[in-house]
Amino acid sequence: MTASSHTIRAQSFNAAAAQYAANRPSYPPALFDAIEDLAGRPLSGATVADVGAGTGIATALLHARGADVVAVEPGDGMAAEFRRTRPGIPIIRGDGNTLPLAGSSADFLTYAQSWHWTDPAQAVPEAVRVLRPGGALALWWNTDALDVPWIAEAADRTGRYFGVNVPAEKRGANARVADPSGRLVFARREVRWSRRVPIDTHLANIGSHSILLVHGEEATAAFLAEERDHLARTFPDGIVEEVYDVILLVATNTA
Repeated sequence: MTASSHTIRAQSFNAAAAQYAANRPSYPPALFDAIEDLAGRPLSGATVADVGAGTGIATALLHARGADVVAVEPGDGMAAEFRRTRPGIPIIRGDGNTLPLAGSSADFLTYAQSWHWTDPAQAVPEAVRVLRPGGALALWWNTDALDVPWIAEAADRTGRYFGVNVPAEKRGANARVADPSGRLVFARREVRWSRRVPIDTHLANIGSHSILLVHGEEATAAFLAEERDHLARTFPDGIVEEVYDVILLVATNTA
């Protein structure tokens, strides 16, 4: 992916913020248990900055867990949707490459579905600067469970239609990718979970992904119409069971 296409995809969510907020999957409680386990400290009472917060799906869960959380979000549309739906949680504008936060001010920095929009060469030193000694950087992604046949078939269709290797994009979360410098030592864990949603919700979910958002309404509508036909045959009751593996990486700041 070129730098320009990366930027275009990163910015594509702003026009679809309400669709994103309404249809994207959440995260299971077991994920936050795993974060606490790998970090060796509770989220309750911790100072947390949720970076690339988007519409606040993860931010709200961190808040519910008892964290003193602030959201950091660069996008106009996403930040506006966040403020509309999460008025009780503070949000500031910025991104992971230049965090608008004081040094040694956070117990946790969290990136839900957002670390891949940063430049690790900048974001890693920023994380080390902002985290208190012993604080934790937690990165996670909901990824499709590709051992489920219908999900693997859908990923193949998406890849062929849009000319990308979808499984590689979705399964690429590892310590080397997260920090090519090797400065941080990440522990990795996977958490499987699922949700059952109507076909319309599933289609709106996948339609809110950047790979579709940047291809224009006509191409996206044609693809989603084909997907609807496939899903109707696979799920004749109209309810889709989405299965996810949350890939979690946690590193402790030893600086």
